[in-house]
Amino acid sequence: MAKKEFKAESKRLLEMMINSIYTQKEIFLRELISNASDAIDKIYYRALTDDSLVFDKDNYFIKIKADKASRTLTISDTGIGMTAEELENHLGVIAKSGSLAFKKENEAKDGHNIIGQFGVGFYSAFMVADVVTVVSKALGSDQAYKWESEGADGYTIVPCEKDSVGTDVILKIKENGEEESYDEYLEEYRLKAIVKKYSDFIRYPIKMDVTKSRKKEGAENEYESYTEEETVNSMVPIWRKNRSELKDEDYENFYNEKRYGFDKPLKHIHINADGSVVYRAILFVPETTPFDYYTKEYEKGLELYSNGVLIMNKCGDLLPDYFSFVKGMVDSEDLSLNISRELLQHDRQLTQIAKHLKGKIKSELQSLLKDDREKYEKFFKAFGRQLKYGVYSDYGMNKETLQDLLLFYSSKEKKLVTLDEYVSRMPEDQKYIYYATGDSVERIEKLPQTELVADKGYEILYFTDDIDEFAIKMLMKYKEKEFKSVSSGDLGIEADENAKTEAEENKDLFEAMKELLGGKVKAVKASTRLRSHPVCLSAEGELSIEMEKILRSMPDAQDVQADKVLEINVNHEVFRSLKAAHANDKEKLSLYTNLLYNQALLIEGLPVQDPVEFTNDICKIMV
Repeated sequence: MAKKEFKAESKRLLEMMINSIYTQKEIFLRELISNASDAIDKIYYRALTDDSLVFDKDNYFIKIKADKASRTLTISDTGIGMTAEELENHLGVIAKSGSLAFKKENEAKDGHNIIGQFGVGFYSAFMVADVVTVVSKALGSDQAYKWESEGADGYTIVPCEKDSVGTDVILKIKENGEEESYDEYLEEYRLKAIVKKYSDFIRYPIKMDVTKSRKKEGAENEYESYTEEETVNSMVPIWRKNRSELKDEDYENFYNEKRYGFDKPLKHIHINADGSVVYRAILFVPETTPFDYYTKEYEKGLELYSNGVLIMNKCGDLLPDYFSFVKGMVDSEDLSLNISRELLQHDRQLTQIAKHLKGKIKSELQSLLKDDREKYEKFFKAFGRQLKYGVYSDYGMNKETLQDLLLFYSSKEKKLVTLDEYVSRMPEDQKYIYYATGDSVERIEKLPQTELVADKGYEILYFTDDIDEFAIKMLMKYKEKEFKSVSSGDLGIEADENAKTEAEENKDLFEAMKELLGGKVKAVKASTRLRSHPVCLSAEGELSIEMEKILRSMPDAQDVQADKVLEINVNHEVFRSLKAAHANDKEKLSLYTNLLYNQALLIEGLPVQDPVEFTNDICKIMV
């Protein structure tokens, strides 16, 4: 038979598909196995309506055979086979899917779904083969046919002999090149690894002749090699089993087998969704933070399967960034197997699955928070920072989703609490949700700025993560209660009368101190928040002192400054010394002002601008 040419658009598609759609050449085996599985599925469908046909699953399998001497790799199936016309229609036109057409014709029937789509996937064989030969005998036909092609120049179809119904796909593996080694696709261990990686859950046995070793008969220390046919796929994925059949250890074993982590999962989520989009999923919340989690090298994503066949190792589109710690897999019948990473990003079904997963993960975390607080706190210590980033990022778009999952250390409870728990026990006269920032709980507890709020009996949330205050600024309020830093200018608490009086009577003193500090502070004033400490810094405006510290420590070292106010405790003995110096000794006032300002800087964890001058000032008051 004369060679037939592919259509011009098919030639271009073949070239583009081989070079672009699949980034890993090993994917060809996945595609051919999927097509073989489809062919067996078609017999199953036929048996549903044809009483003369009995489908016995034990008679159906896929066989892989490598021959190094002839450099051929054969993938055989006992499926429905193809006539000459079907070979022409299904393999003669690239991207025409026989399986897709078959699925549409039979979509109302119950039974196995067709996953592969003959066409694009089949031609991935040319990534590793110089010649592809298909020998097929259709169910109910006495004649077999051979389809053969060396690539984009065309193909031939001729009659041939074949004893049994089914299809053999024979690949003439390419010779090794300077940059590519094709020998690996003839190696037993490599073929087994590819099957395990991509096609482990195909529902039919994938068989190979596996080399094994045994003791020679009658010899103690001599061994001989022999081959034995072995099924190299597990066939029944854990996610297709009922939850009632599985124990915690089954999920843990799956977690370890898939190498999702070296720890134990803190929680597993088993989903079986039958709605507008059908999918199954098993998700895990790890117990510990991966070593590279907060680096650019970390790649989020779930394994994505199309009816048991791996499409992608890391599908990042299935998870929002704030849930990027979740590990696991998703298997959907509604996703096309022959789809590129670029097309996948625009897939409607994938978008729906991602939306559902997001809601499910949140729901499960809320349940964990409610039902197993100790375990949730363990999770939060590992990944709470990521949830806070989620609140802050995308201009606060996800704050409603995440706000009830946040925990902060409480000054009253001496443990982590939720925002809801804080608000539920607020006194009626308390206007704000108060918080204090610092490097640690111990340091925050010593901050002078907390004194007034604590004296009023109000609870304070301690922010020890650098992201905390940025996230809260984005959150703005919770259940109509605004957040207020204990270091902010207005605490919403009535000032005591003595502070008001002293502020009025000593305007000149505070103005003189401000001038002496030469623009380092926006103002000097009588403090309404201090009780036992002589001095502290507060901030006016949206940028707090803690936020300034964080921004200035970043690699790009942003030159930002909070509007600082130096607050003086008018009920402290130091204030009397200030008043006396202002009245009688301007040089001493300058000394005291600089000392108090530098003291306030140290309390805040800010650097003293001139340490030598500071130490000299201390020496001056000692002599």
